[in-house]
Amino acid sequence: MYAVIKSGGKQYRVQEGQVLKLEKLEVPTGESLDFDQVLLLGSDDEIKVGAPLVEGAKVTAEVLEHGRGDKVTIIKFRRRKHHMKRQGHRQWYTEVRITGING
Repeated sequence: MYAVIKSGGKQYRVQEGQVLKLEKLEVPTGESLDFDQVLLLGSDDEIKVGAPLVEGAKVTAEVLEHGRGDKVTIIKFRRRKHHMKRQGHRQWYTEVRITGING
């Protein structure tokens, strides 16, 4: 069974036991977490599509860790103007393991 959930303005296709990195969530490590915004539920023979959400569906996850991603380098350069600006960014993330899909 799989589901499509919405978290942090993005959509993720998840299955039970899958580990994924989401935008940072304010939940302590080791805690359980429920995603109520389920857009689609699917199994081998049936698919339920929400309009916009599937009623009564819930995805449960366990928070594994918090961290920061790899550095992304931003360079702004103006040719012949003696101007160059460098900037870096590291995005915060929350790593979760999907423990259950209820629909």
